[in-house]
Amino acid sequence: MRYEWLVGLRYTRSRKRAQGRNRFISFISMVSMLGIALGVAALITVLSVMNGFQDELRSRILGVASHAEVMGFGQDLSEWQQVAEIVRAHPEVLAAAPYVQAQGMLSLDDAVRGTLVRGILPADEERVADFTRYMKLGSLDDLQPGEFGIVLGLELAHALRAQVGEKVTLIAPQGLVTPAAVLPRLKQFRVVGIFEAGMFEFDSGLALIHMADAQVLYRMGDDVSGVRLKVADLFDAPRVARELAGDFRGRVAIRDWTMSHANFFRAVALEKKMMAIILFLIVAVAAFNIVSTLVMAVQEKYADIAILRTLGASPGSIMAIFILQGTIIGLVGLLVGTAGGIALATHLDVVIPALESLLGTTLWNKEVYYITEMPSTVLASDVWTIVTVSFVLTLVAAIYPSWRASRVNPAEALRYE
Repeated sequence: MRYEWLVGLRYTRSRKRAQGRNRFISFISMVSMLGIALGVAALITVLSVMNGFQDELRSRILGVASHAEVMGFGQDLSEWQQVAEIVRAHPEVLAAAPYVQAQGMLSLDDAVRGTLVRGILPADEERVADFTRYMKLGSLDDLQPGEFGIVLGLELAHALRAQVGEKVTLIAPQGLVTPAAVLPRLKQFRVVGIFEAGMFEFDSGLALIHMADAQVLYRMGDDVSGVRLKVADLFDAPRVARELAGDFRGRVAIRDWTMSHANFFRAVALEKKMMAIILFLIVAVAAFNIVSTLVMAVQEKYADIAILRTLGASPGSIMAIFILQGTIIGLVGLLVGTAGGIALATHLDVVIPALESLLGTTLWNKEVYYITEMPSTVLASDVWTIVTVSFVLTLVAAIYPSWRASRVNPAEALRYE
């Protein structure tokens, strides 16, 4: 082993009989290690939780929405059967389902609510969405053509005070023009099911009816609003949409989920980035504590440095000794913080209940968040980024004190020894 490593490791280890200045330097080193460890652990845990939330919200949104949609340009989509055949021929499209979508108003007794009405074919819709796992009462199979059944979101049903089996009146915005006046077009629907997706946007403003009933109510004939798609990998949806757009040669409009919910996912991504920057500042503060540790170590080791120089040590070797000391402090903190952060992020289902029991309070309200436990997804890319950036910060923090140590003049350092 080169002597730089031996000396650097010796300077890093605390002495059993260290007193005064040496003991204080050892204490500052421990504080620096703990600061880096806590910062890295907090960063891994927070980003993992945000990844979990992002995945959970994405799955809930795409469980009701779709990976991609094929629509007509400013009009209803005719000959949708041919469109569905073309998109199903794409190797990465798993399923396609036609739909009719329009605005409407639901009323029951004195309660009135605006809603988004979606006409579906239950068998096809099951292939592109996850309504089955969101159904609280009833089933999508209860939507039969000509029977005018309707499935409501839970919040919408509560607002209307509607129960399964009751009849609600659906009012279409397009009226009937008569010589006397324009009369609203309305139809009574029987509530056959209630779903809860866990997203207020859908639970409070979406109603499902059979596509044939929607075509009759909105006078669309055999046309539909579009065709919903499910692809093998939702992250490939933009590419699949571009490829399908080339197949149709501009005859239809194709929109993927990153466009239909762009603002929401951009906000989540921006929040994650800003949180990462804030927590990296905590790691940076802890890393730059190494500067004070090494400056004090250099001051205390002036005589040792001078003796090493007189024995033939080069300035580069002296610099390597103290860089090694700072690097060891950073690495120990990184290893402890990484292990602790991964352990905490992967065991939040145990940690959160334990903290709630210890503190006697509720940290995670399942009724508010619609999620039984705090989601957490540890990504290897995040961990590697955190470790790499944190290590670079500790290395940068060690450079200046080490350079100062390499510039020590042996004659000046030994003058008063």
